[in-house]
Amino acid sequence: MTATARPAKRRWRSWYLKQLHTWHWVSAAVSLVAMLLFSVTGITLNHAATISAKPVTAERRGTLPAPLLAQLAGKSGDTPLPSAVSAAVRQAVDLDPGGRPGEWSDGEVYVALPRPGGDGWVSIDRATGAITAEVTDRGWISYLNDLHKGRNAGSAWFWFIDVFAAACVLFTLTGLLLLQLHARHRKSTWPIVIAGLVLPVVIAVFLIH
Repeated sequence: MTATARPAKRRWRSWYLKQLHTWHWVSAAVSLVAMLLFSVTGITLNHAATISAKPVTAERRGTLPAPLLAQLAGKSGDTPLPSAVSAAVRQAVDLDPGGRPGEWSDGEVYVALPRPGGDGWVSIDRATGAITAEVTDRGWISYLNDLHKGRNAGSAWFWFIDVFAAACVLFTLTGLLLLQLHARHRKSTWPIVIAGLVLPVVIAVFLIH
């Protein structure tokens, strides 16, 4: 290697190393809190059978204003409630069925309202306008576990999980490249990395039935 090539190589290595460190810490900062959340809920999900939860169920009742009964006529299939009816239900029982598909029968319309850490539903009698609703809360551990799984958490959380996962991939890959750069000074680097690969493979192949 010529004398002029060495400084160029050092400059390239310095720039490359700086970029890796920058993207590594940025991806770590972006994913730090969510990674902690998903790690903790990974433990709670793994021990779900031993972590007891006592669901609390509350029933709520109300009445749909008579002028809105006409808006329930002629509906079928999974059509959502009209916006005025949804607003009246929200005011009566403090649950918002707006935009959710309804289950329409001759006598009633039923709207399921599942959510992280709990459940709920609203039923409206199409003849009388009587509103019956039920809300179930399974506790904050169940809430966090459902966030981990993306269960009934909505589109915003769906996209957040994708962004978080991309940040974790970036964090992992930049970490791997940093390991490669520093491995010659740390002889145990690759044996530890290989052990981290072999261990789950061995468990999956030989110990999972």
